[in-house]
Amino acid sequence: MAHPERPTAALEVHHPIPLVPTSAAPAPVPAVQPASAVQSVVLPDGRVVTGYSLAPAPLPEAPAARPVSRTAVNIALTGVGFAGVCGGLALAATFIAALAALVHQLMILAAVIFGGYIAAIVFGHRGGGGGTVVNIRKAVIKRNHFHG
Repeated sequence: MAHPERPTAALEVHHPIPLVPTSAAPAPVPAVQPASAVQSVVLPDGRVVTGYSLAPAPLPEAPAARPVSRTAVNIALTGVGFAGVCGGLALAATFIAALAALVHQLMILAAVIFGGYIAAIVFGHRGGGGGTVVNIRKAVIKRNHFHG
């Protein structure tokens, strides 16, 4: 039974066709003169490879850098210094605000401690059972002594 999504027509197969060079002769290899004598290198598996060492190719010259104007350097350094000062001022303002908050909190803490101390003095009791103790006999003696 044929699958409903697959076509039932015959498949066409495409095979790659190799490109044939237009000239049958291979490209010439440029001749390189050896820089020194024949050298041999022994590979780790024991094989020996022999060949000429080639002189290293010279590095291309770096483009000449234009001299930088002293005025441009001074302007750039001024900008960097200004940015540093602005950053320092921003940090100084933050530090001053934090210091002011600390002083404010220390003042509140001192008021709470001092207020607690005053409250302990006013509302606290000393020694006795609280209230004024009057010794009647001494009071009578004192009264008679001073008035009699």
